[in-house]
Amino acid sequence: MTDVQTSPDAGTTGTDGKAAATGTVTSRRVVLVGAGALGAGCLLAACGTNTAGTGTATGANGGDFSNNPAPAGSKGADALGGGSNSGNSGDSSGGGETLVAVADVPEGGGIIKGDYVITQPEKGTYKAFSKVCTHQGCPVNKVDGGNILCPCHGSSFSITDGTPTGGPATKALPEKKVKVDGDNIVAA
Repeated sequence: MTDVQTSPDAGTTGTDGKAAATGTVTSRRVVLVGAGALGAGCLLAACGTNTAGTGTATGANGGDFSNNPAPAGSKGADALGGGSNSGNSGDSSGGGETLVAVADVPEGGGIIKGDYVITQPEKGTYKAFSKVCTHQGCPVNKVDGGNILCPCHGSSFSITDGTPTGGPATKALPEKKVKVDGDNIVAA
């Protein structure tokens, strides 16, 4: 990068031997301030979300992201048990994949286990939701005070139906149907 500084006392002269008229002075400080402002603008743009209601936008690395992503490692729309084979664990009762023991899910709260948040909003009522936040795909990490919490941008979701209760998320966490099978909560 070239540092261009022009002033009459810098020895710059025109063709007539007189000091040349000075134009704009560009210093390293001006260039660095401009580069910093450009970088801050790019950072803010990368943290933005699509509010046009289309459900997809372009992420910071140029890839697409969705406001309703499937859990990491899943195979798309069938990731939440929509297919005909929803992970039977081999038990003879006809229930699906065992998600958690009934005793492990506190009443009025929940537990994060595997790809799901399993909650018990009322005694004997169990729900399961994807643990992937619908805002930008971060995994939720805590169930507290009747809410499922995402650490990335502060979204929170109801333990009753997965709807957003705060933060930038606008869509509910996808629900997985579950049932009690003996001492376990299993995929329905």
